[in-house]
Amino acid sequence: MKKFSLIGSLLLALTQPAWASGDHDHAHEHKPLHGGIVVEAAHMDWELVASPERIVIHVRDHGKKASTAGATGKLTLLSGGHKSEAVLKPAGEDRLEAQGPFTLGPGTKIVATVQLQGKKGANVRFSLK
Repeated sequence: MKKFSLIGSLLLALTQPAWASGDHDHAHEHKPLHGGIVVEAAHMDWELVASPERIVIHVRDHGKKASTAGATGKLTLLSGGHKSEAVLKPAGEDRLEAQGPFTLGPGTKIVATVQLQGKKGANVRFSLK
């Protein structure tokens, strides 16, 4: 009987962190506010708005604008067999921007590696449809 009690206690202890992580506050929605693609990463929302001339990433923290002052980052674009990179720079209070020209189309994968000041770095992956 002790063996079953010990196993039951162990299983309960191992599953408890999973219950705690389910307590994430989702009072905000992950909808695009600028007509782009929204991805959640590093507990923040990242909205990609891409054109051949410019790529903009809007950053929100729990539904509120997140400061990009002092942020650094880069984009890696994979389109067909073509790979390109661009530097992301702060452009306003809550967004990062890279200047083109960019080759974009359905299936293009874009990876943003971003370091916001005072926050843990984030790798954000987008896929154009």
